[in-house]
Amino acid sequence: DLRWGGSLIRPEATGYGCVYFAQNYLAHKGESMEGKRCVISGSGNVAQYTAEKLLHLGAVPITFSDSNGYVLEPNGFTQEQIEHVMELKNVKRVRVSEYCAFSETAQYFPGKTPWEVPADLAFPSATQNEIDLADAEALVANGVKGVFEGANMPSTNEAIEVYKKANVMFGPAKAANAGGVAVSGLEMAQNSQRLQWTREEVDAHLERIMKDIFDNSLAAAQKYNLKGDIQAGANIAGFLKVADSMIHQGCV
Repeated sequence: DLRWGGSLIRPEATGYGCVYFAQNYLAHKGESMEGKRCVISGSGNVAQYTAEKLLHLGAVPITFSDSNGYVLEPNGFTQEQIEHVMELKNVKRVRVSEYCAFSETAQYFPGKTPWEVPADLAFPSATQNEIDLADAEALVANGVKGVFEGANMPSTNEAIEVYKKANVMFGPAKAANAGGVAVSGLEMAQNSQRLQWTREEVDAHLERIMKDIFDNSLAAAQKYNLKGDIQAGANIAGFLKVADSMIHQGCV
C-alpha cells in the first residue's frame, strides 16, 4: 500500500527501463524507436511493460509468449490489447493463447517461439537461456538489428557471439534490465525523505538512469578500445564501480 511507502512505476520499471536503454542505443546509431517492429517473449510484468513503453515511443510490439507458444498481432498491439493481455495474465492467470478470443487479427503458434518472426528489434523478457544459437541465427536471418535483454541472461554465449558477428546491437541484461533495481533505489530515496513522487517524476528519473547506464557502458568500451562492445563496456563499468568503492572504503 503506497500510503505507507514504496514507489510508483515499480512494476513497470524493468520493462520501461529496457526500452529506454534500447532507445539510447538506437539514438547513438542515429536512429529512433519510431515504427520499429519488435518481438517480445514472455507475457509477465517485464514483457507487458516493455510492450507498453514501446508503444509510447512509437514502436510496434507484435508478440507475447508463454511456455506453450506465442501470439502475433501482425499490425502491432494497441494499448487496449496490451491491457487485455495484462488482465489475462495478471488477473485470470490463463495461457496467452486465450488472447485470440479477444482479437480477430491475432495468430497463435503453439510450441514455437517468437524469434522466427521478422522484426527490427527483439526483447527477450521471459527466462534464462531462452535464445540459443539457432534462435540467434533465426533473429539475424529475419532482419533483427538489436537484441535487448529484459530477462536475466536470456541469451546463451553462443547466441551472443552470433549477435556480435552480425553487428547486431546487444543490450546485455546486466545493463538493459537494471531499471527494476534502479527504481528500488528510487523507492528507498522516497521512503527516507517521507516523500511520494508522481509517476512522471519516477519515470523521468528512470529514463535518466538508463541513459547514464548506456553512456557509461559505451564510454568504458571506447576507453578500452573495444569498438563499442556494450556488453564488455557494461562489465568494465560495473567492475570499476565496485572496485573503486572497495578502495575508497579501505576494503583493499
